Amino acid sequence: MAKIVTMGEIMLRLSTPGQSRIVQTDTFDINYGGGEANVAVSCANYGHEAYFVSKMPKHEVGQACLNSLRRYGVHTDFIARGGDRLGIYYLETGASMRPSKVIYDRAHSSIAECKPEDFDFDAIFEDADWFHWSGITPAISDASAECLRLACIAAKKHGVTVSCDLNFRKKLWTSEKAQSIMRPLMQYVDVCIGNEEDAELCLGFKPDADVEGGSTDAEGYKGIFQGMMQTFGFKYVISTLRESFSATHNGWKAMIYNGQEFYVSKRYDIDPIIDRVGGGDSFSGGIIHGLLTKANQGEALEFAVAASALKHTIPGDFNCVSAEEVEALAGGAANGRVQR
Repeated sequence: MAKIVTMGEIMLRLSTPGQSRIVQTDTFDINYGGGEANVAVSCANYGHEAYFVSKMPKHEVGQACLNSLRRYGVHTDFIARGGDRLGIYYLETGASMRPSKVIYDRAHSSIAECKPEDFDFDAIFEDADWFHWSGITPAISDASAECLRLACIAAKKHGVTVSCDLNFRKKLWTSEKAQSIMRPLMQYVDVCIGNEEDAELCLGFKPDADVEGGSTDAEGYKGIFQGMMQTFGFKYVISTLRESFSATHNGWKAMIYNGQEFYVSKRYDIDPIIDRVGGGDSFSGGIIHGLLTKANQGEALEFAVAASALKHTIPGDFNCVSAEEVEALAGGAANGRVQR
């Protein structure tokens, strides 16, 4: 199996029990999670050597966070320890027409104040096959953006395939700031993952499709994929397509383009959704595994979409499924009958 490196922030997640609101709850459920950490857990579950690179405090909360990764087989050798705090986010899970809400409390977290000397990038990328990051990491701070840039340079020096989930977060930066940072970083990226909003806000590309109005004709994306590939030289452009009927009922499929073939996955009707957080990260973990192990991009995409559909049924940030479970769903076993 492959050596896969991911880099970013992992946070303490405090979520309200069930679908209760923050203003009415007296307790929070604790999980740990964050975009690239979630991807690392997925890759470890599929049997890869997954390494998560970050910085977190040396105190007990930082240690508990580290332990949550080790529990799922993620290597933590390259996590720097130091700084004063682990970022926190509060999650209020929506239901029906009421959307979920996220409140960030992550300013001055350890990774936001990281320095290049915290990481030995040559050691990190030695014998690595894949490096994954998301648009959240450079959005955290200028310091984390610079460390990420150096990581990308080192990854390319070591011949590592680089994937990026654009993952625009409006609570972290503006579209103008995002484009000024993200567009130059695209020179290092081989596999670009994002939805229509991410592509527009991070890179300035707009699909020829009325997504908000419910028009999800995948062909509307072919032109934007071609434009992104011509501009940035990607080997693959991939987009998920979510139909949001309610907070607990979504349609889910994805598209992939390799410069020649444009492939659209089958569609999943996810109802009810148990936990949407980490759904995109589980897709990224699935597509990395798929592109590394499957015969063609179509099979890789079907694995990723099935993996993400399953994540929507699991509480917490991490996608706690095996490759065999994903294969079973991708192969058509979607009735949810008890496995005896």
